Amino acid sequence: MKRLVLLLGVFALTGAGLRGQAPAGRCSVSSVRFGGWNAEQVVNPWLKLTFVPELGGRLMQVEFNGHAYLFVNPKYRGQYISPEQAAGDWINYGGDKIWPMPEGNEDEHHWVLASTAIDDLPYRFKVLTQGKRCAVELTGQPDTITGLQYSRTISITADSPQINFHAVMKNATAHPIEWSVQSVTQYDLSDAADRNNYNRNFWAYTPVNPKSTYPGGFHVRDGLASDPSFSIKDGLFQMHWMYFENEVWLDSPAGWLAIADKQSQYGMVERFTFQPDGNYPDRETVIFYKNGPSVRFDKDGKAEIRETTPEKTPYYMEAEINSPIVRLQPDETYAMDTIWNPVRMSDRPLRMTNAGVVVDRLKAATLNGSTSLTGNFSVFYPGDLSAIFFNHRGMEIGRQILMPVDPANAVVLNKQFAMPPRTSRVVLKLFGKGGADYGTLDEFRIDVQGVK
Repeated sequence: MKRLVLLLGVFALTGAGLRGQAPAGRCSVSSVRFGGWNAEQVVNPWLKLTFVPELGGRLMQVEFNGHAYLFVNPKYRGQYISPEQAAGDWINYGGDKIWPMPEGNEDEHHWVLASTAIDDLPYRFKVLTQGKRCAVELTGQPDTITGLQYSRTISITADSPQINFHAVMKNATAHPIEWSVQSVTQYDLSDAADRNNYNRNFWAYTPVNPKSTYPGGFHVRDGLASDPSFSIKDGLFQMHWMYFENEVWLDSPAGWLAIADKQSQYGMVERFTFQPDGNYPDRETVIFYKNGPSVRFDKDGKAEIRETTPEKTPYYMEAEINSPIVRLQPDETYAMDTIWNPVRMSDRPLRMTNAGVVVDRLKAATLNGSTSLTGNFSVFYPGDLSAIFFNHRGMEIGRQILMPVDPANAVVLNKQFAMPPRTSRVVLKLFGKGGADYGTLDEFRIDVQGVK
């Protein structure tokens, strides 16, 4: 309690406490109450991460720039239901967690979706570091059904909203077992202006595999196969969320998925490492599940849509990332690393880089000796956006700082200046305030007659 009081005092002195965020240049961890639960919060000037360790170690909410992303089920707010009390049912509190794959009830190598030790028993919460970097560890209890024990380390730094996840599954038995680890994130799909209605402008994306084993590039596992929510454009699978239950599998090799709330213009990019030789469960690397009404058949085989209300069937969707299935010897572990980048994003991503998201590609136009650079981007880190100019031999012939940028604001580029003579290529790069090179956002090639 002394630590909490001291932190609140610091927040009050700096003014940062008004938004529950850390002062500039640091991040911190504190104990709080959240929705009736005992919780732990990790904050920096950009983010607020709220964990409820007793609910299977869930990350219950992520707030970026004051915008909350995750679904928190009001049905169970403030409650804890043990696996014994659940009696085989699955208790959906919401938030973000890790699960075993594959799912099913065929044999002991499949996980039945139910309240179990890895999903519902309390996790131990430990603060590893805070200050310039904050890292916390959540460690679960061994599960007698799957033989697994889970732990996660989640970390942020003081100078960006990037979130790093290190999820570990351990064989807690005395014999070999095989599992995949899956991250499961439930995004809130209610309308911000009317919680009794759903957000009609919410989208999810991931690149399709050009050599997909699924006909058409994706597989509808559950629900309507011809669901108009699903489409592919320019090699990008896109799901326009509609209030109808469905689950779609993708064998995307790109290593990223993105969600975009075009109502609020907030987005989230989840990144992972694709393993080309990995034995992914049923070949899927990414799964999108949308909650909603569904078609059921009665005893006579007559189809009907299940009666539903927002209370019984709340507005949320799941973005899921799978690891390959791995064989673990007793006490052996396997880790999956993922990265989240919350951003402001107004439209679908055309390209993903280490520095950010390309929404409209970089373009250059020259008129009367003056060049204009245009484009629309979302950046993962704060810093300066710079244009670097190269000749046809690939030699740098100049550079110019264009504008300061940060993840809390979409980057709408429209700059005019005199471009160096003999420029053949313009590269847009992001540099941190301390000079860190965050990489290339986009580039544009120019022919000898002018601009292509």
